[in-house]
Amino acid sequence: MKEIIVAIDFSKGSLHALDYAIAFANHVKANIMMVWVDSHTNPDFAFNAEVNEDREDAKKNMEEIVKARKGMLKHGKLSYKLRKGKVYQEIANQAKYNDADLIIAGTHGVTGYEEFWIGSNAYRIVSYAPCPVVTVRYDFDMREEGIKSIVLPIDSTLDTRQKVPFAVQMAKDFGADIHILALYSTNIKAVQRKVDNYARQAQKFISDEGINFYMESVQADNITNASINYALKVNADLIAIMTEQETTASNILLGPFAQQMVNHSPVPVLSIQPKEIYSISTR
Repeated sequence: MKEIIVAIDFSKGSLHALDYAIAFANHVKANIMMVWVDSHTNPDFAFNAEVNEDREDAKKNMEEIVKARKGMLKHGKLSYKLRKGKVYQEIANQAKYNDADLIIAGTHGVTGYEEFWIGSNAYRIVSYAPCPVVTVRYDFDMREEGIKSIVLPIDSTLDTRQKVPFAVQMAKDFGADIHILALYSTNIKAVQRKVDNYARQAQKFISDEGINFYMESVQADNITNASINYALKVNADLIAIMTEQETTASNILLGPFAQQMVNHSPVPVLSIQPKEIYSISTR
């Protein structure tokens, strides 16, 4: 992993996400680029002094952040970029331009008041990102030794196994264990057998890569709650999910499971898009 993008709006949540990203980057020896997006538009004026002042303030704030935190990043470079447009699109565009390996964005969850744009745009950033995204709550602190426990929910969807290789690589980078969680959302035996088969395939791949793992299965009326509760039970540092995205003729939307996880999880969520969604969203 060489390049991490961090979405910054100068809220406490986004600055906390930056500190999380620095701790993360120190383990994988990556650079960090902070991205602030000027999302103000005024169609009546070609030049808007107030917006220009916002941009100058943003530049000053970014330079202060770099000065204060560059010594905290041990193996890489801390830089920033100011962009203009829709927040989630510009974060995605910068990630494409940098060929970023990961985006990290802060979130307050749906119950937290957020006057800045990070909280309301977190799931949109996940939707449009050309690479995996970690969303982290303002009140979660990475332990000093880094990520040591990753929860890997496995369901009956065909895409559920696509997250396994990235989760394994992250486990290698941090020396983490993986907890495979087989989720039964129905009593239909054929579907449960499919989940078991996918979980065994994930187990074999993880075992062959030399990663320590655990496996458990649960009957889940709500797979979001089941995944979060299990993550809290095992003191997990990360939950890895597929985005379960829905495509329409005009947009790409997060499915309900992914959106609920991003909005509600007190544990950081690693969201990975299915490969076919990557190809659609980057055309």
